[in-house]
Amino acid sequence: MIPISFEFYPPKTDEQRAQLDRTVDKLKAHAPEYVSCTFGAGGSTLSYTAETVQHLLQAHGLDAAPHLSCVGGTREEIAELLARYRDIGCKRIVALRGDLPSGMGHPGDLRYASDLIAFIRSEHGDRFHIEVGAYPETHPQASDALADLRHFKAKIDAGADAAITQYFYNADAYFHFVDAVRALGVQVPIVPGIMPISNFSQLRRFSEQCGAEIPRWVSRKMQAFGDDAESIRDFGADIVARLCERLVAGGAPSLHFYTLNLAKPTQAVLSRMG
Repeated sequence: MIPISFEFYPPKTDEQRAQLDRTVDKLKAHAPEYVSCTFGAGGSTLSYTAETVQHLLQAHGLDAAPHLSCVGGTREEIAELLARYRDIGCKRIVALRGDLPSGMGHPGDLRYASDLIAFIRSEHGDRFHIEVGAYPETHPQASDALADLRHFKAKIDAGADAAITQYFYNADAYFHFVDAVRALGVQVPIVPGIMPISNFSQLRRFSEQCGAEIPRWVSRKMQAFGDDAESIRDFGADIVARLCERLVAGGAPSLHFYTLNLAKPTQAVLSRMG
């Protein structure tokens, strides 16, 4: 079986914490290589991220990687957070620029993800395995696709070890992206980010925000199911499982599942993959 990993988001309430624990208990049976934990815009959940990562490490025995954004943070704040992650035993960091929340005027001391990666390396050398983001269908804020490729290469040149892509449903977009960055001399693993489909209206909303394309035929089939949630889930799991199989057959080094703190959608995909 190809290595897999899971992304969770930090819970804020006791009910959400219980839900995350139930999800982790189910998914860790699949022996993930590691798990990651997101952060909130503008630092709203930074403390929750550290708490959640510590819980995943200590209560569940998982290799847990915090997402770290440079947006809005000073060098001192980022250094303090890195030291905390080092002290609780983190071996990995997912380093991202992040988005500047509306109303926040100060972009922070580090402007780009490449600056953040260089800062992590200057502070901690090779202590952390650094993952970065990649956009097979081009970052929604990029001026054009070639500029986006140059920005991606800058992150690798700054010291990133691997990349996790935004989710997508067109395998050709992934393979084309990998070929394009290999042509630029980038040799690090490019791991496909996989979004299981459970709630189609939610997925459509996410996709509009992040620039991920839902193929028209998938969208029309989902609309045809109407309120039949079971048919949507089954169809979605089949679609994503076939996507994963094609990615693995085409040489993807591993798969990173965006779980939304739910176990069933990801389990449905994995069971269909065998």
